[in-house]
Amino acid sequence: MSIFTKSILSAVLAVAFVGTAVSQEFSQDAKESYSLGASLGNYLSSQAYKQSELGVPVNMDQVMEGLTDALKNKSKLTEEEIIAALNTRAEKLNKLHEARVKQVKEKNKAESEAYLAKNKARKGVKQLESGLQYEELQAGTGAAPKEEDIVTMDYVGKLVDGTPFTNSEGKTVEEKDVVMTLIPGFKEGLYQMKEGGKAIFVIPASLAYGEEGAGPVPPESALIFEVTLKKVEKPGANKSADGQLPAGHPKVEGNRPKMAWPHG
Repeated sequence: MSIFTKSILSAVLAVAFVGTAVSQEFSQDAKESYSLGASLGNYLSSQAYKQSELGVPVNMDQVMEGLTDALKNKSKLTEEEIIAALNTRAEKLNKLHEARVKQVKEKNKAESEAYLAKNKARKGVKQLESGLQYEELQAGTGAAPKEEDIVTMDYVGKLVDGTPFTNSEGKTVEEKDVVMTLIPGFKEGLYQMKEGGKAIFVIPASLAYGEEGAGPVPPESALIFEVTLKKVEKPGANKSADGQLPAGHPKVEGNRPKMAWPHG
């Protein structure tokens, strides 16, 4: 743990102790004013910690001095000097952040490619022209999904190191998804299936969330999905008499269904 982190921890503990002792004595105005300061402090400590982790140290004594001076409408630096200093710091942080992101991408790409190469050789795995790897666990006998169809399915999504990032199990309402909204690799996997089937898709990053990643999926990550295709429905097939879709059907915002994993 860095000295900076220890300083922040000490400050937080001190504030918590003092707050416990005096909070009951605060008037409403005092609580609101104090909360403004606490909110600002939380933001500053979060930013300072992130910058420190990137390798750009933060002198908290100087931060507090600058904050106090600004509140008193005075400054030891000119506005031009402050802007120049902040721009210099931003350039350092951006370069370090870009270097770290590049390192993460290269690591994930290498691990994903190694997994795909090894998995391709496994018995029962079929690699399609796109690079998607498909393994049938149980053949389906029902309808085959098309792009405009609505599918009900169970799925578990994992990274190549086994870390889970999404799971449809445990939901009180069955999830229904419009095929066209799914990421390319997942769609292509579904096109190999029929209703009632079960399969594993290993999806290259280029057919998933690519160089940028998304949410819990890091950049350049291949994804593993175990999927059970429970039902295939045509759009509007299950509308009630009043024209409403039942619970669980994907909601539509404008002309596009509402997104959720594993959507694009």
